[in-house]
Amino acid sequence: MKQIKTLLIAAILILGASQTINAQAKTAHVDVSEIMSKMPAMLDAQKQLEKLSTTYDADYKKMAEEFQAKLKKYDAEAATVTEAVNTERQKEVADMQKRIQDYGQNAQKELQTKQEEITKPIYEKVRTAIQKVGKAKGFQYVLDGSTLLLADGPNLTVDIKKELGF
Repeated sequence: MKQIKTLLIAAILILGASQTINAQAKTAHVDVSEIMSKMPAMLDAQKQLEKLSTTYDADYKKMAEEFQAKLKKYDAEAATVTEAVNTERQKEVADMQKRIQDYGQNAQKELQTKQEEITKPIYEKVRTAIQKVGKAKGFQYVLDGSTLLLADGPNLTVDIKKELGF
C-alpha cells in the first residue's frame, strides 16, 4: 500500500514537472492589423479597391437616376395612356428595378472577391515574416496582439515591420 502511494506521488510530481516545463514555452505577440494597415502594398490595394468601388457607385447611381426619371415620366403619363401600356410599363419598371438590385449585389460580391484576391498575398507575406522573425528570436508561439486581453510578452510588431522593409 505504501509503494502504491509512493508511485502515485512520483507520477504526480513527474506530471507536474512536465506541465511546468510546457508552461515555460516562449511566447510573443504581434499586431497584424497594425502591420497590414501600414504596409505600402496594403495602402496600394486599398486605393485600387476604392477606385473600383467608386466606379461601381457611379454606375449604380446612374442606373438609379435613370430609373427615377423613367418612373416619374411613366407616372405623369399614366392617365393618358391605355391600360395595356401601363401594364407593360409596370413590368419594365419592375425589371429595371431588379436589374439595379442585381447590379448592386454583384458589384458588392465582386468588390469582396477583389479584396480577398488582393489582400491574400499581402497577408501571406506578413505571416511568413512573422514565422521567420519568431523562429529567429526563439519563440515557440507568436499570437496576434489585436485579440489579446493581456500581452506582457515581447511585442514583435517593430521587428516584423523591419523584416517587411518599412
